[in-house]
Amino acid sequence: MSEGVMRYKRKGFDCGECLRHNSNDLEDWREGHHINGCKLIQFYNGGISFIYDNQNKFEEEPDVKDLFITVDDPESHFTAIETFITYRVATKTSRGEFDSSEYEVRRRYQDFIWLKSRLEDAHPTLILPPLPEKFIMKGMVERFNDDFIETRRKALHTFLNRIADHPTLSFNEDFKVFLTAQAWELTTHKKQGPSLLSRMGQTVRAVASSVRGVKNRPEEFVAISEYVETFSQKINTLDKITHRIYKEEKEYFEEMKEYGSIHTLWSASEEDLAGSLKGIASCTDKCCKAIDQLMAGLSENLMPVVQEYILYSEMLMSVLKRRDQIQADLDVKVEALSSKKTDQESLHEAIGILEDKVECANNALKSDWDRWKQNMRSDFKSAFTNMAEININYYEECLATWEAFLSSQANNPQLEEDPEDKL
Repeated sequence: MSEGVMRYKRKGFDCGECLRHNSNDLEDWREGHHINGCKLIQFYNGGISFIYDNQNKFEEEPDVKDLFITVDDPESHFTAIETFITYRVATKTSRGEFDSSEYEVRRRYQDFIWLKSRLEDAHPTLILPPLPEKFIMKGMVERFNDDFIETRRKALHTFLNRIADHPTLSFNEDFKVFLTAQAWELTTHKKQGPSLLSRMGQTVRAVASSVRGVKNRPEEFVAISEYVETFSQKINTLDKITHRIYKEEKEYFEEMKEYGSIHTLWSASEEDLAGSLKGIASCTDKCCKAIDQLMAGLSENLMPVVQEYILYSEMLMSVLKRRDQIQADLDVKVEALSSKKTDQESLHEAIGILEDKVECANNALKSDWDRWKQNMRSDFKSAFTNMAEININYYEECLATWEAFLSSQANNPQLEEDPEDKL
């Protein structure tokens, strides 16, 4: 039994037994596991995978992190037909299913796309972490500049570590291959996956089911859908405002730099005010550095989180569509049963399988939804707290700078009024 199964065990019943069955054995486990309340399954590619259902009562072993992943060391590659970046993916683990405790491979962005696609195929109603967008812009002179590469590296690092922290996704076989296989082994493994036409067919079915809609969608999923729609609107608005604030801070930064240099130049022609003017220039320079740190805090702490959750909102909409597709398949069979007098037995069997599939999909999404909301709130709480501290530091630093200037000017003899000026 894998460590993933060992982590969650229901008292008196080993739900991991579901893993040893395939879709042809559904009747066997339905009579045993399903009736006894086991809902820790999810269908994929004709098989079943482990899902933690937080609505059942489990004895959960202490959550000890046993998979550490680092994405770093970007390298540029140039060929006759393309230019691309590869990243080093270093893995350290104590899991028994790995042959070694440390791995180091190089992966390009296309490999990450493949992994995400395979995880979606295997776990259609789990909430996968989003990949960073490709950021291909028209007219961009240097697409792979340093800022772009570093932004993508951080996002890819977050993507893999969110998978590693997931109680189900982290035990996916394709994820293991991604972390451990050499380039030629990964290429061979990719050829074993579903064809492009197969994936396109799944996408078409999902779109078709979303167009025709589903009957009697459970209220909890209606509520989730409404939440996601509202969340998407709010997070996109927050993104626009955050970028506008960053732009204004950058413009203010540029103006302040010019403001300081003007006082320095002015001091050369005003002997009596030279000390004060140089003091203002010095204060302005210090405040410029503080503004620079403020902008860095915004771009490194808040903006990446906002961007990630914009992509999460899109991912959630896709997950809900895939759940609806599974229910729509069941609705079609139920309608066929009521209208057809022949093939009743085969339809009953198909409906039974689809009912189980819908229940598994629902349980998977519900448990992952609660987990996602908890992570989202934690991420934004951390981002907002960091931004509050950065803003406090900025204003305290600027305040201390100008207070020191005022103190220095209080006893400045150059500013004392000449009695003759009163005449």
